[in-house]
Amino acid sequence: HIARLGLIKDRTACRNRLQAARNKVVLAQLRARLRQVERQIEQIDAELARLVAELLAHRFVILMSIPGIGPVAAIAMLVEMPELGSMDGKEAASLAGLAPITRESGRWKGQSRIGGGRRGLRRALYMPALVATRHNRQLGQTYQALCSAGKPAKVAITAVMRKLLILANALIRDDRKWAETAP
Repeated sequence: HIARLGLIKDRTACRNRLQAARNKVVLAQLRARLRQVERQIEQIDAELARLVAELLAHRFVILMSIPGIGPVAAIAMLVEMPELGSMDGKEAASLAGLAPITRESGRWKGQSRIGGGRRGLRRALYMPALVATRHNRQLGQTYQALCSAGKPAKVAITAVMRKLLILANALIRDDRKWAETAP
């Protein structure tokens, strides 16, 4: 998974260089490098899919049942947090670095922030959280309520990321797929 993230960065850098290059030799080399990186990404994707199918297929299916979580995010969650399903929601959020931490001293109280934990998991949850705000009624309502209460959009998305992780943890723990509850 980490190697895949590095290759994604390489692909982006190569595409950016391609846009700026003017020399024919440099253009040819950059195109060849881009093809090579894309082949490597495909190989890693195939290997990750094989490993998931072999070792974690049931957990993968449970995660994929949650609206907003796709194959890349599901694999990232399984790789970055193998403990998923074996702890309570607060522990999962804290381990991922999605638990709000408030700095306090005496009467002084600072802003709450998230931090620590597993940055790769937080990054993997960002896009699924955005998608979930549109396709998962409950998480969309959470997002809208926080925005209506005056919270910045990024704070609301972080709250949705936390809820998404807690939901995934509970579903794996209970060995069941996601099902939308009636309004």
